[in-house]
Amino acid sequence: MAEKTFEEVQTHLITSGFVYPGSEIYGGLSNSWDYGPLGTLLKNHLKDLWLKHFVRGIEYNVQIDPAIIRNPKVWEATGHVANFHDPLVDCKYCHARYRADQIIHEQKPDLDVDGRTQDQLNTIRQSGEIKCPSCGKNEFTSIRQFQMMFKTFIGVTEDKQSEVYLRPETAQGIFVNFKNVRRTTRRKLPIGICDIGKSFRNEITPGNFTFRTREFEQMEIEFFFKPGEDEKWFEFYKENCKAFVEKLGLKDEKVRFRDHEPEELAFYSKATTDIEYDFPTLGWGELMGIACRGDYDLGRHRKASTQDLTYLDPETNTRYIPHVVEPSFGLDRLRLALLRDSYEVEELDGGKDSRIVRHLARNLAPYTVAVMPLSNKLVAPAKELFDSLRYDFDAIFDTTGSIGKRYRREDAIGTPLCITFDFDSANDHCVTVRERDSRKQERVSIDSLKDYIRNFLAQENVK
Repeated sequence: MAEKTFEEVQTHLITSGFVYPGSEIYGGLSNSWDYGPLGTLLKNHLKDLWLKHFVRGIEYNVQIDPAIIRNPKVWEATGHVANFHDPLVDCKYCHARYRADQIIHEQKPDLDVDGRTQDQLNTIRQSGEIKCPSCGKNEFTSIRQFQMMFKTFIGVTEDKQSEVYLRPETAQGIFVNFKNVRRTTRRKLPIGICDIGKSFRNEITPGNFTFRTREFEQMEIEFFFKPGEDEKWFEFYKENCKAFVEKLGLKDEKVRFRDHEPEELAFYSKATTDIEYDFPTLGWGELMGIACRGDYDLGRHRKASTQDLTYLDPETNTRYIPHVVEPSFGLDRLRLALLRDSYEVEELDGGKDSRIVRHLARNLAPYTVAVMPLSNKLVAPAKELFDSLRYDFDAIFDTTGSIGKRYRREDAIGTPLCITFDFDSANDHCVTVRERDSRKQERVSIDSLKDYIRNFLAQENVK
């Protein structure tokens, strides 16, 4: 089995319709990506799996859809306006721009830069030991703080009073709606509030294809419970996240659960675990995280809004601010990990031939089935079969090229089943079904074809 470079995999994703460079006909936009038909279908299937696992699968959870633009007081209360900054530095010679903490860490990996103040980072910069990655010089501007939230305006005037921000995370839309969800659902604790949506961060150094972008999608849960039950629910979600990762079908050796060391934890956090994937060229990168956040967020909003965000416990008749465990998932990163992990170049006929194949889990592949007429003379009845399937399954009708070329094309985008309508099909009312991974073929009755596909998909964790 031949291994391809990540650059070759990236090229294949672009040329096959998973992802396109953003605004390409106008020369593009730095680190902006559009998802094509295949990437969008994969994204939708990932969302469906997440909703099935965490919303429909956990009785305590409900889903909401908060607004992207919020009252700026939300971000003042959370500290984003004052503190959501990256340390920015410029090379005085080539004018390249970097995150100061990143280039220091890259050149001094043994030096812990997390939590360093601006003055401390400037001291390291002034040592002369840090060199510009572009030109090799070691003279930089003073480090300054760069606001990572995108600013815009509401209304017809552009002044301080009309300033708003695109949300940098989805979590706060959940926290500010905790009282509303409790009131309208009439639920007792514990309760989980889930959200899928876009966030925006004006990153200084986005990159690594779609791993780090300024516009990205999150799948997030804020799970509220009685204080003192932190460990119980933290372990509950660690196990549920582990089960979710198993459903993705990622290679075991490429995934790890990493518990944060005490010095890594936020001051309000009792525990945090990251689930990471080993990306080529990037190394271990975070896909999702589970964090114990205590009562920090609700407490901040309670103080800033002066609203009563406490919970009246019907069993003890006491009020308290619920504690929170937060499982947070990066949808775009999950998609990238799946697309890289599933890509293989498989040697055939003793090395005389090869095929690109994406071993995506059956329930995640963009198309479940491809319907193919063996001959152009059979297009009409094959199209009729396709029309009968496409309302129940994600399906594609493929007529271009030889049947062998069509098989290879569908293998390369991960389609698990290819259905060939041949000259015998009109008489015996059967079609040939070919399976992606084994390349085995069998004759299946058209009348039982939908049940065959459903049974095939029921094995959802099988690649």
